[in-house]
Amino acid sequence: MIELGVNIDHVATVRQARLTYEPDPVWAAVEAHLGGADGITVHLREDRRHIQDADVRRLRDLTQVKLNLEMAATDEMLAIACSLKPEMAMLVPEGRHEVTTEGGLDILAQEARLKRVITQLADAGIVTSVFIAAEIAQIEAAARIGARVCEIHSGPYAHAFHACGRDAEAPAVRAELDKIRRCGKAVRDLGMRFNAGHALNYYNVQPLARLAGVRELHIGHAIVSRSLFVGLREAVREMKALMREAAQAGE
Repeated sequence: MIELGVNIDHVATVRQARLTYEPDPVWAAVEAHLGGADGITVHLREDRRHIQDADVRRLRDLTQVKLNLEMAATDEMLAIACSLKPEMAMLVPEGRHEVTTEGGLDILAQEARLKRVITQLADAGIVTSVFIAAEIAQIEAAARIGARVCEIHSGPYAHAFHACGRDAEAPAVRAELDKIRRCGKAVRDLGMRFNAGHALNYYNVQPLARLAGVRELHIGHAIVSRSLFVGLREAVREMKALMREAAQAGE
């Protein structure tokens, strides 16, 4: 059964705009869980632009839903993850000047270091994931360093979908979706879990959710945006319904 991980970073973005105490990401996590979220994702960035250390600790202590900690592969973040023990830690690239994560992690350029990080996370009992572009070479590198999950970057697909007028049959959209399909098969063939995420929304999620073997989608901005109008619990419920409808139809 396909699962939904809800990224609540931008609940904290609203809070940090005023440097106050509301809205509370922990409340958001509970509402998302009640709406059907299978997990909560937060990115503790090095510059702490939204999620703060205290948020992650409180999410770990006060909620009963799977926690996925997005993190750069730094010594600081490794120590935090090993202390808090989220169910999953996803290694992502990080740039101070980017609005959000712009691209996939380049595993090929840093295999030895990433292998050490993943070994330490695994030794702490944490499922390890990597956020990578839809490239076979990166998937093969992910297997070599011991990653258990590959989250395929769906941004190029989502951007093509929007640029082509939300036409799922447009050649550019089909080409990007085919890349993800092929990479998903490679991930599974190498014994890893196939997840996907980035820039997914209520219009583009279903073609991707229909792909064979996709285990989990991570979606944040679209859900938090919709929650302004319908509430977070309902926004999550609607997204989960779309995903399950598509997954049940299959390819």
